[in-house]
Amino acid sequence: MQIHLSGLKAKVGPAIRAIAVLGSCFLATSFADESPAFEQCRQIFANNTPPVIQHQTELQPRALCFSAFAVLHSGKSHTPIYVAEKLNKEMLLDAQGNERTDQFYEEARLPLAERAQLEDYRGSGFDRGHMAPAGDMATEESMVQSFSLANIVPQAPINNRKAWAKIEKDTRKYVMRAAGDVYVITGPVFDGKPHTIGNGKVWAPAHLFKLVYDPSAQRAWAHWVENSDDAMVGKPISYEELVRRTGIKFLSWFHQD
Repeated sequence: MQIHLSGLKAKVGPAIRAIAVLGSCFLATSFADESPAFEQCRQIFANNTPPVIQHQTELQPRALCFSAFAVLHSGKSHTPIYVAEKLNKEMLLDAQGNERTDQFYEEARLPLAERAQLEDYRGSGFDRGHMAPAGDMATEESMVQSFSLANIVPQAPINNRKAWAKIEKDTRKYVMRAAGDVYVITGPVFDGKPHTIGNGKVWAPAHLFKLVYDPSAQRAWAHWVENSDDAMVGKPISYEELVRRTGIKFLSWFHQD
């Protein structure tokens, strides 16, 4: 059962005044079946329907609701499995006036054994790469929340700052032109024996994906990029190809011609 934490406040860093970091957030919910609950933030998903994941219980999945995005977190990899957002032009216009905080924090709603620690990333050679980008966040609260390590993966530095940054900017450009809400799901993909960082052994992904679904146009496509500094932004892949590569039915009702 998820418990509302509205009004609970926390100080994330000395440079930030105390604000409701966990306001509009909810306690993590674990699950043993194929459909994570996300009862308090299903509106973030297209058709109010989270992705369908089969045989993922070994990843120790937990559903986390934030004010502007939702995270399915893995207690085994100490990273997201995916992060979902609902974006539109009005939200991105509001986001343009937000000052980036850059105050990363450990996700206290996760059990200690399942969460990444700030120390894991220090000296690792990897950036702390956002899945739901700070640049998408329309409010001060959601901006602060985007720096939760539950929303972060170890990312190759040049990849994070160039190729991946271009994908994020191109996605925002599309949303600004779209007729209505656009649903975006971002996540890591690991190989059979993932490289790990820190004492917590946070998994570093081999690839990253960003799925974009525009219901007004009935279109869906995905960006797929290797998590390396020499990776280039290539042509998007189809929704069906993303499902094939990840094994996740992100839009279980969707069929593209």
